Amino acid sequence: MAPKVVRSSKFRHVFGQAVKSDQCYDDVRISQMTWDSNFCTVNPKFVAMIVEASGGGAFMVLPLGKTGRVDMSQPLVCGHTGPVLDIEWCPHNDNIIASGSEDCTVMIWEIPDGGLTQPITEPVVTLEGHSKRVGILNWHPTAHNVLLSAGCDNVVIIWNVARGEPVITLDSMHTDMIYSACWNATGSQIITSCKDKKIRVIDPRQGSVVLEKDKPHEGSRPVRAIFVSEGKILTTGFSRMSERQVALWDPKSLEEPLTLQELDTSSGVLLPFFDPDTGIVYLCGKGDSSIRYFEITDEQPYVHYLSMYTSKESQRGLGYMPKRGLEVNKCEIARFYKLHERKCEPIVMTVPRKSDMFQEDLYPDTVGPEPSVEADDWFAGRDGELILISLRDGFAATKTREFKVNKTLLAKTTATARPSIEASDLQSLIDELKKLKTVVEEQNKRICELEGKVGK
Repeated sequence: MAPKVVRSSKFRHVFGQAVKSDQCYDDVRISQMTWDSNFCTVNPKFVAMIVEASGGGAFMVLPLGKTGRVDMSQPLVCGHTGPVLDIEWCPHNDNIIASGSEDCTVMIWEIPDGGLTQPITEPVVTLEGHSKRVGILNWHPTAHNVLLSAGCDNVVIIWNVARGEPVITLDSMHTDMIYSACWNATGSQIITSCKDKKIRVIDPRQGSVVLEKDKPHEGSRPVRAIFVSEGKILTTGFSRMSERQVALWDPKSLEEPLTLQELDTSSGVLLPFFDPDTGIVYLCGKGDSSIRYFEITDEQPYVHYLSMYTSKESQRGLGYMPKRGLEVNKCEIARFYKLHERKCEPIVMTVPRKSDMFQEDLYPDTVGPEPSVEADDWFAGRDGELILISLRDGFAATKTREFKVNKTLLAKTTATARPSIEASDLQSLIDELKKLKTVVEEQNKRICELEGKVGK
């Protein structure tokens, strides 16, 4: 019998490690909402977490370096009238964050450098268009100021944030609640999973379903779907016997999955995080105390189990740091921000290497913060490619691009619910103005005559 050969991979020995307690964010009252979103979002400047708040919804934003015990008087972002369900940093501006809420609105906030010194209650833009709570937000990867939102009204809206208006509304494709929605690498398509047990690949600008798969997982629990390398689709879900599964699909043939693996019998929905640079997907379940990671390759079984990070305490949510925020001199390939009941704990994923030199094989050129196409051009049909940067000397932040909102357009679009002025009403107003002008002219003439008489 031939000896079993262990598959060669530079990521076989990736290990996860929690940072020391003084590098955590303590005394943060994480939201108790039972919504399956990350509840945390991070970028190279800030970490944001959805927190408990009375009289509406709020989230906390802290500079990354502000670790330790968080003061009770720490200012919050608190403009929503209902609980906040999802938050997402803009990939092209590290000071801009979007939030979706039970109050049916999406709000865009600008966080000052250095963090908050007082509570923020007024957003830069309020996006109104959903009729039920908004639980999914996703910024476009290449187009500037384009945001996707999905709500419990079974509608996906794609917004031009700078104009404050919904440009694309997909309201007839989903027959039930949307569980997840995300872009492909260049933002030309989106993939959604829905309570009607279907995943759909959609071309949003054409308003058409490109691909559809019924029951990617047999169970009735929520399914998540994301794009991975080479356009393949990775889904997480449940079997008929409520076992958690992960599957990989080739969009050219959705009849059968390339691979379908059963993991365990836990009840938490698995949230997938994919790193296109390394081909590693991290699966994290809310309520779990572990993070599994797999490598996706072209060899069977395509999704290769690498290892698992485990801890004693379960996670209420997770934030995933973009590649440009990692410490390359420590061979760090991923960093998660794990939410406990009253703290946020960074977890570092590292590839052990003896050398302190820059490891080119671990850090190919990665996605930078610059958009490659403006919103109006993207909506007009132009696609943008990812603009890559090298991490050889670490990521150096350039001057933050100013966030501009077209106020005149904004005034017009936030007034969408108001009745429009009819043409006949407009004409009567013009006639009224003409009459008033005539009266004023006559009165002026009369005043001049009277002044002349008084002068004599």
